[in-house]
Amino acid sequence: MIIADTDVLVDFLRGTGAAARVELELSTGALRTTTVAAFELWQGVRSADAEQNVRTLLDALEILPLDARAAELAGGVRRLLLQRREDIGVADSLVAGVCLRQGGTLLTRNRKHFERVDGLKLSSIAGEVG
Repeated sequence: MIIADTDVLVDFLRGTGAAARVELELSTGALRTTTVAAFELWQGVRSADAEQNVRTLLDALEILPLDARAAELAGGVRRLLLQRREDIGVADSLVAGVCLRQGGTLLTRNRKHFERVDGLKLSSIAGEVG
């Protein structure tokens, strides 16, 4: 299972960066995202067209929940990274927790950021940020 992070979904909506990879994964039916990414997309809506585009995209995806086990894993990720002084922020800790809970592979351009999370599987794509 491939789980899309917000950055690649934004690329898809804009038709830039990882858009082709997201389109490929969408066509296989294997692409998922998280409630956290859905929230981040919704908070970025600035127009009726953007709202419709986000709705259409999210309707095409299974949105994986932040359940109690994912929250526990996310809390552990955040705690450990704060101890190491390698914080990735609350939202990305939550995304990591959902991915760990589901056993999926995270599709993100921010590989360097998420490599800090022990046990998190990452997908390589062109245009990664460091």
